[in-house]
Formats: sequence, structure tokens, C-alpha cells
Amino acid sequence: MKKLFVPVTILALALGTTFTSCNEEDDDMDPQSNIVELAALNSDLSSLVAAVQRAGLVDALSDASANYTVFAPTNAAFATFLSDNGFSSVEDVPVEVLSQILLNHVLGTEVKAADVTTGYVNTLATYGATTSNIDMFINTASGVVINGGSTVVTTDVDASNGVVHVVDAVIGIPKIPTFAIANPDFSILVQALTRSDLTTNYATFLEGDGPFTVFAPTNDAFAALLTELNAQSLNDIDAATLEAVLTYHVVAGANVLAGDLTEGQTVTTAQTGTFTISLAGGAKITDGAGRETNIIATDIQGSNGVVHAIDRVLLPS
Repeated sequence: MKKLFVPVTILALALGTTFTSCNEEDDDMDPQSNIVELAALNSDLSSLVAAVQRAGLVDALSDASANYTVFAPTNAAFATFLSDNGFSSVEDVPVEVLSQILLNHVLGTEVKAADVTTGYVNTLATYGATTSNIDMFINTASGVVINGGSTVVTTDVDASNGVVHVVDAVIGIPKIPTFAIANPDFSILVQALTRSDLTTNYATFLEGDGPFTVFAPTNDAFAALLTELNAQSLNDIDAATLEAVLTYHVVAGANVLAGDLTEGQTVTTAQTGTFTISLAGGAKITDGAGRETNIIATDIQGSNGVVHAIDRVLLPS
């Protein structure tokens, strides 16, 4: 199933004149320089250049046949990243870790500011030893914010093999909670997962190694559930019931992509209940209560599992 954008407001972005350059050297950059050469011309991207060199990605990001989009962290962004993760310099970061972090800032196609929209995009980072690309969530509601924590501060610095947008924070490899928090269309799900009277700490649970497969209901799905239950808010649902329902949306121990789903497949959830997959006319779930739910976005890949968005809250039997 082709991955779709989660249905939040899609806003075309025209930011070429919205942000100012973070360094006057940008004005002198030669668009005939490749991405690595271009970054080397900007003293405020020297940490990025050092990281690219250490990770052995100079040749890849200099590829004349490529057409990349690079979200380039400033020196201040790298300094914060190193401090937050207990590293004294880029040289202290393990090469494989550094490589994946850097690839998490790169898209395989050129995307100018005017073409950026709210939704999920594949980066060149990958999940474990697989070829499943890690996603990032871009929110254009107020500027351009990536995964809820990195903001674009300079756009459309042209290179001979793509385009660079400068960001104010290193974009960490996302885990499943990152996608829920970053996407405003999952805000009610986040409220449910973080309710103080639950016995399970879902933030800690879903930050774990996993892998997890999460079927995530959108805000509209939760609104429909409240209507179905004649409830005014989530607070009208007792803690034990809410916890059972939330856990029913999680498959522990597996990173199940859309291509792994089969007709009639029975899925066992972390709640121990099961639901059934059907594929005819689009992927659907029949839950324990016999209700049918559409899978509306698939394969949102994080470092510890994958998220699929659904248009109805699943109910166990």
C-alpha cells in the first residue's frame, strides 16, 4: 500500500523571503558547488562538514548525478546535540551512529521551499539492517518544523546536486513517540497515552527498543469513538478500559510493514487480543468488536518500529 500523508492541513510553503540567512557567507555561495563544497564555504556549517567527513559520506553527498535535499544543522545545533548526548566532539560519536544521523537529514529528491508540505517523507537513514527508510514529519503550520524539534531557518541554498535548507537543531533518529507528538493530528492519541491514571507509562514503553507496530487513530477517529460511546471526552472512559484499548493498538516484537500484511491475517496485539486484516478494496482491520477500520497511512518508519494511521479506534472483544 502506498504511503499517504496523514490528513492534516496541507499548506504550500513559500519561504524564500521569510527567513534570513544565518551567515552572510551564504550570499557568496557558488550554486555550481556540490552540497559538501557548498557547506564548506559556510563557516557556520563547519561541524556538519567535519561530521560528514568522519562518517565517510563526502563522496555520497558530492555525487554529481544525485539531486538531494539536505537539512543542514548549524554549529550551534551540533554543539547542543553533542552536549545532550554526552559527546565532547564529533570524533566521539560512533561512525555508524553518526552516519545514520546525517542520512536522517537527507531526502533522496530535491525539494525547494515552495514545494514543502505538511506530511511524512522518507529520509536516507534506514531501520536497522533493513532497507526500510526512516521517516520525518514536516509541519508547515508555523514555519517549517521537523519532527517537532528542528526548525528551518534558511531555505533554498542551491547546490549543483540538490538544495540545502539550514536548521537550528540536529534531527535525531525518531522513535514512535516522536511521530505521535510531532503530528497535531495525533494530539488526542497523545492525550490518551499520557493520562495520569493509567498504570502503563506508554511514553517509556514506546521509547523502548521494540520493535513495535502501532496502529494509530487520528483525532477524527477518537471524535467518532466518543460519539459512538455517547461520551463527552476521554475522561468519561475509565482507566482500565482506556488502557486495554490503547494496548490493543500495539503489536510488540515486530516491525510489520504494509507489504507484510496478508488477506485474512490474524494479528495478536500487546493487549493479547487479536484483530483481522483484509486487503480487498484497501487495507482494513476488523477488530474484536466486529467493527471495520481503514488503514489510511502506512509505513511511517521509526528507529524502534513502524506506525500505520487508522480512521477508527479499535476495540477489543
